Amino acid sequence: MPEAPSATPRPAARAPIPIGEAGSGRAEASRPPRGAAGRARVRSAALLLAPMLLALVLVAGWPLARTIGYAITDATLSDLADPAFVGLDNFYNTAWGGLLADPTWWNAVWNTLTFAVLSVALETVLGLVVALALNVSFPGRGLVRAAILIPWAIPTIVSAQMWAWMLNDQFGVINHLLMGAGLIAAPVAWTANADTALLAVIVVDVWKATPFMALLILAGLQMLPQDCYEAARVDGVPAWTVFWRVTLPLIYPAIAVAVIFRGLDALRVFDLIYVLTSNAEDTMSMSVYARQQLVDFQDVGYGSAASTMLFLIIALITIATIMIGRVDLSGEGR
Repeated sequence: MPEAPSATPRPAARAPIPIGEAGSGRAEASRPPRGAAGRARVRSAALLLAPMLLALVLVAGWPLARTIGYAITDATLSDLADPAFVGLDNFYNTAWGGLLADPTWWNAVWNTLTFAVLSVALETVLGLVVALALNVSFPGRGLVRAAILIPWAIPTIVSAQMWAWMLNDQFGVINHLLMGAGLIAAPVAWTANADTALLAVIVVDVWKATPFMALLILAGLQMLPQDCYEAARVDGVPAWTVFWRVTLPLIYPAIAVAVIFRGLDALRVFDLIYVLTSNAEDTMSMSVYARQQLVDFQDVGYGSAASTMLFLIIALITIATIMIGRVDLSGEGR
């Protein structure tokens, strides 16, 4: 007789997994821990960051708050203890105009923006060229990398004074070389002439800050994956196409961060312009203008108003640059 079928019950069918829950294990693993462990990690991070945040508040926050406080008073260097509240009169008023009605201030704003745009643009282009050259393997590359940083390592005051001597119309080596080459017929007062003073300052800044840009861009080049370049080499893609389609998009974050850092420095430039041209209105920056009001004229309230406007302009330009350039400063990407 045929054997009777087994009476063992079949296992129950497994319930279908909802689409939203499929593969959720990996997502759950990538999420930050919840509960007591998550709160402990947050507390630990807060404790580690607290000293740095406290130092930042003391070093930057408190002086900024004091500057804004003085900007709405008539404080002077001889009377800082009990200044009178004047509101926004230092910024604008109908009696004597205020900061926003001062043509010298707006000339300083224009000089600063012109200096920042031209110098940072030239430094970015030259820094990219230098970084690409230093990224190629050749004998003595380490020595060249060290030598290229010398202009950036020199203190700004020292390099500015050095260039002031070199650009002097009486004994400057620049005029001597240009006259020897037949490019100029007579010595030129590069830093005293209104037509050449700002250009001379930009040239000096480009000479000093280009190594900084090259260093940041070179760091980005060193981290590029080599697979793309191997594939392009096998496919016979031209070098310019590889640079334009592969290299430039990959190092864009490094270039953007370098531009932001240098832009911040250029917008608050003081020492370079002050050493080369002092208080000349043709090259006066916003920082030089604020210093003149604070120290030379001893008007702390008005000078603080200029410093506050300088801070606001730099903050707005930085935020706009980050938003327009879509710069990711978190390091996590999109």
